[in-house]
Amino acid sequence: MRHFGHLATDVRSELFHREPQEFTADSSARTLSVALGATLYSPATRPRLADDVLKQAAHGVVSMVLCLEDSIDDREVVDAEANLVRQFADLDRRKSAGDPPLLFVRVRTPAQIVDLVRRLGDTVRLLSGFVLPKFTEESGVPFLEALAAAEIACGHRLFAMPVLESPQLMHLESRVETLSGIYRTVDKYRDRVLALRLGVTDFCSSYALRRAPAMTAYDVQIVASVIADVVNVFGRADGTGFTVTGPVWEYFRHHERMFKPQLRRSPFTPEAEDLRTALIEHDMDGLLREIELDRANGLQGKTCIHPTHVFPVHALNVVTHEEFCDAADILHEDRTGGGVLRSAYTNKMNEVKPHRAWAERTMRRAEIFGVARADIGFVELLAACLPS
Repeated sequence: MRHFGHLATDVRSELFHREPQEFTADSSARTLSVALGATLYSPATRPRLADDVLKQAAHGVVSMVLCLEDSIDDREVVDAEANLVRQFADLDRRKSAGDPPLLFVRVRTPAQIVDLVRRLGDTVRLLSGFVLPKFTEESGVPFLEALAAAEIACGHRLFAMPVLESPQLMHLESRVETLSGIYRTVDKYRDRVLALRLGVTDFCSSYALRRAPAMTAYDVQIVASVIADVVNVFGRADGTGFTVTGPVWEYFRHHERMFKPQLRRSPFTPEAEDLRTALIEHDMDGLLREIELDRANGLQGKTCIHPTHVFPVHALNVVTHEEFCDAADILHEDRTGGGVLRSAYTNKMNEVKPHRAWAERTMRRAEIFGVARADIGFVELLAACLPS
């Protein structure tokens, strides 16, 4: 699989200076943590779940979470588990229909991990891992021990994606201790932890808040402060960090507006004005702004609850030609000693030592999401992905 692999070869050739590279479910954790991109959540109760998974894969989705936790009613858990087992068997029978995305199951309890792996049998090879809710040091250790036991039992590599969403993280008096405990836990199981996910909806719930579609997570200051502290502890570029993914965007239909749209007209050519209008009508201008703020604040990828959110996340993760030129110049073998140079686009300073970590991360993103041609921006990328 690869990002934008659903596009025709000639379309990719027109869009990319360097096309996204292929990867598989067996690729390294370093590769997969970046490749997650827009991770689409789906309730595990959906009766045609296998159809949904294959449909989304054909439309460019590369990672999905099948949820047994907050997205379903407590009374539906038993039926949802049975449905998951049936749907995995269905996917296995339909290999000729194409490869599914990276699949993860969001569980409620550690016992579910061992039980589901046993019940999945040989079809467990379609599973990439589990999403672990309300993760703290106390709750996380049993989850990760269960994951390790399940992996040994089935002989198949399984990753963990802990969700940081507990009230202890929100509360100032317990935040530092909670973050330290989580770090100790995930550091011990580092090889199994693919990424850490942020449960911003639960953060807001602790204070009876809900952000409006005109506002990003970073406009809700109490939430922004937690994101900053999570990145401070887990997002370091010194080799001790982890991939931390962006929070969910909740909206996918038009709402009455109080503020002006956040999308400038200038990136949209006259031919793309209809695209700008459609994005605004579906409150996607707020999503686009939040995706940019995610990356500016050290987050990679994003949790998504609607298929229409996937294309903007992927389009804005493509490395621009300008970013690629800057990163290549900074990482050039002749500049290992440092120094300062004018950028290839002659519009900024590139300082080799301070910008090196950024350049290395940018090149990893370029491998997975590709490098756009010099005359291609996110508008063209997004337009190419949207159904005609």
